Amino acid sequence: MKQSVKLIVGNWKMHGLTAALSEAEALKTALSATPTEARVALCPPATLVHQMSAVLSGSAIETGGQDCHDKPSGAFTGSISAEMLADAGAGLVILGHSERRAAFGETDAQVADKVQAAVAAGLEPIV
Repeated sequence: MKQSVKLIVGNWKMHGLTAALSEAEALKTALSATPTEARVALCPPATLVHQMSAVLSGSAIETGGQDCHDKPSGAFTGSISAEMLADAGAGLVILGHSERRAAFGETDAQVADKVQAAVAAGLEPIV
């Protein structure tokens, strides 16, 4: 049986402009060796996913998104698809966060649809 490894995720929420990428660079430098006890990921706002993926390239730190739509494309103003996150360099995505459930009324069924979309796009869902 494969032993599970903890996942430590820094969810930047709606914080961080381009200048904040220096924090990711500092973490990359501080975590120069691949951790064996846990995986480490940063989930910045969608506007920084591509740039953060580039900054963290070659390191043990993974990049993720904070949410995704359950549809791959369409007229969903302000939304981001799982495919878009993957294309931007994300490898995982946070889904079903309590803040989104409270603020937007997301249901278990909606989260399940998003999980399916994430998996189909090659993303690892964090539920």
